[in-house]
Amino acid sequence: MAFANNVLIVRRVLMARLVNLWNQDQLVEKIDRLPIELTPRNAKVRGRCCVHKERAVWKYKSFPLLGFDMQDETDELVPLSYYASEALKRGKNTKENILCVIDEACSACVQVNYEVTNLCRGCVARACYMNCSKHAITFDRNGQAKIDHDKCISCGICKEACPYHAIVYIPIPCEEACPVKAISKDENGIEHIDESKCIYCGKCINACPFGSIFEISQVFDILSQIRSGKRVVAIVAPSIMGQYSESLEEIFNAIKKIGFHDVLEVAQGAMETTYNEAKELKEKLEEGQAFMTTSCCPSYIALVEKHVKDMQPYVSHTGSPMYFSARIAKEKYPDAQVVFIGPCVAKRAEARKDEAVDFVMTFEEVQSVFDGLGIDVSQVGKGDFVCDAHRDGKGFGMTGGVLGAVKAQGLIPDLKAIQVANLNKKNIALLRAFAKGKSPAKFVEVMACEGGCITGPSANVDSSTGTRLFKLALDKFATSQEPISESGKE
Repeated sequence: MAFANNVLIVRRVLMARLVNLWNQDQLVEKIDRLPIELTPRNAKVRGRCCVHKERAVWKYKSFPLLGFDMQDETDELVPLSYYASEALKRGKNTKENILCVIDEACSACVQVNYEVTNLCRGCVARACYMNCSKHAITFDRNGQAKIDHDKCISCGICKEACPYHAIVYIPIPCEEACPVKAISKDENGIEHIDESKCIYCGKCINACPFGSIFEISQVFDILSQIRSGKRVVAIVAPSIMGQYSESLEEIFNAIKKIGFHDVLEVAQGAMETTYNEAKELKEKLEEGQAFMTTSCCPSYIALVEKHVKDMQPYVSHTGSPMYFSARIAKEKYPDAQVVFIGPCVAKRAEARKDEAVDFVMTFEEVQSVFDGLGIDVSQVGKGDFVCDAHRDGKGFGMTGGVLGAVKAQGLIPDLKAIQVANLNKKNIALLRAFAKGKSPAKFVEVMACEGGCITGPSANVDSSTGTRLFKLALDKFATSQEPISESGKE
């Protein structure tokens, strides 16, 4: 479960300041002074050596928010204003990487995994020393153990052997959070993300205590499209209901005030997914396939493609709610640019494979834009919106939503189904077992995030708040709506 932390606040404050400058047509003119304003000369700096280091961190954290990363800097004397200018005129970001590490911020984590604490009693048994195959344990004059980290291979045997539990394991937060070992340090102690392994679950983003891991944002590409007069339509994931206490209509009206031509419910596309996935499941089971998993979560799809390839035959071929919603938007507005709005990093990867989706914006970014433009969701009213998508489609935002919607179609009586939520190492091992034909159910709903999309890595609130708000919002919708059937499918 994700907890509230200051990293999200710092990211949002910085993005909001940038958006505010953009709104005043002063982004290029004033951005170079922003790090100084955020950390003035007499500021108390926590976790950094001095104000100058903190200002450098502010500068480089602005890079991904403008759509760049550290690799784009070839000359340290080039000011932020240059990058701001380039961001406003490029049209659309074409960078290949989705995530990046800000090396100026990634500099405070421990370099070792095992350390001897002062609980060491200098015992006669010396179990740590006796069991270390690399002779990495030495002793000081008081008999207390020390680890020679040049010899240590971080096997952890010394920790297990110590009778006093005096040796502790010190994890690297982002590496510990990554379930597929896609993050590792270089020779300078800076973390790097191997996107050939990365499944874009986003766990590393909020795991880093120094907030050094970022998504490459498209916010200013989207704002530039809107300002240029192009028709831009937002399609919003159902999990948005877990971000605010206001009604869905009020939230949509606030999003429209950013400058979107229209705002559509992804819950509409979710019902298309429901109908097609239920039909596909029925067909595959009748053909003799042992089970089928959902295909809505792009992080899960990336996991299968990169790490659990034996699962591929069991994954549904049905498009995600974003896939169907984008086509609904394109049919309604053929000349529009379509922006998917959700809590998910992996949607950026999915969108690159979908010609109907032009941009992706996260809930965290949406709130930053609200802050930068002075939009208060509680004050905008409902406008002309009537968010009447089927309740089952809205339920996709939470664990069990997809499973429940497919069951509600009634195509397979007494369907045995299970949920796998949170793609951690344990659950990935479970999926590997399923891929060998050991699934205990005919239908498996898989979501990368514990609790479902409402607890996504780019959400605007912490997990517990998001879950509570979503349940309250979903309960307001009638449960008596008839499920989509082939005859009633629009």
